[in-house]
Amino acid sequence: MIKKEILLQLKNISVHYGGVKALDGVNLELDEGEIVALMGPNGAGKSTILKVIFGLVPLHSGKILWHQKEITPITYEVVQMGIAFVPQGRRVFSNLTIAENLEIGGFIVDNKKELKRRIEEVLDIFPVLKRKLKLKAGSLSGGEQQMLALARALMIDPKILLLDEPSLGLAPKVVKEVFNKIKEINERHKTTILVVEHNIKSLLDIVHRGYILDKGKIVFQATSNELRQSDILEKVFMGKLA
Repeated sequence: MIKKEILLQLKNISVHYGGVKALDGVNLELDEGEIVALMGPNGAGKSTILKVIFGLVPLHSGKILWHQKEITPITYEVVQMGIAFVPQGRRVFSNLTIAENLEIGGFIVDNKKELKRRIEEVLDIFPVLKRKLKLKAGSLSGGEQQMLALARALMIDPKILLLDEPSLGLAPKVVKEVFNKIKEINERHKTTILVVEHNIKSLLDIVHRGYILDKGKIVFQATSNELRQSDILEKVFMGKLA
């Protein structure tokens, strides 16, 4: 079996908010073409990991390696490297049309022909948006807005896609649709995806492996099948971890 390339590594990462350790000695790696879950209770540090990678939160200590080379993440440089971030709450531009939202997502693309090609490619994954291109994003349902947020992130043709609670506030049927799209993005474009999610059952159906955090530390990592068979999630969420 051919070993896939390691795209991103976090080595002994610590982050402090005032006197509180949000992350404490976290080690994590993302390989080419995999979907990886970040799971754990509220306040465990999951979203902080995404923000550290995207340059939104400064490191207290540790190293971040991109293709084996140490980097200091600065948001606009991270985007140019090929890392996209979809934060909690979708954050679409409500007063702009779907088409305008996608164009903003492709802000690093200078060539108009290439921009158009990318929009068409993205709409091929999200046909529901194609039929509503001229509508304002604020008129879409919650599920459609999440689809738009994903589509907009894909406009930079990312190597890594960071997703923070993509199922938040969505009905179960819509959650399944969103998760299917995440899997499709991974399979069609070989995009590496790191996803923070509370909807564990649905998430384990699409991820390859996962990390479990508790109190700023990674306490367990395993394949999705191993996580299903383990009681570690129950212990962490019930506060019974020794």
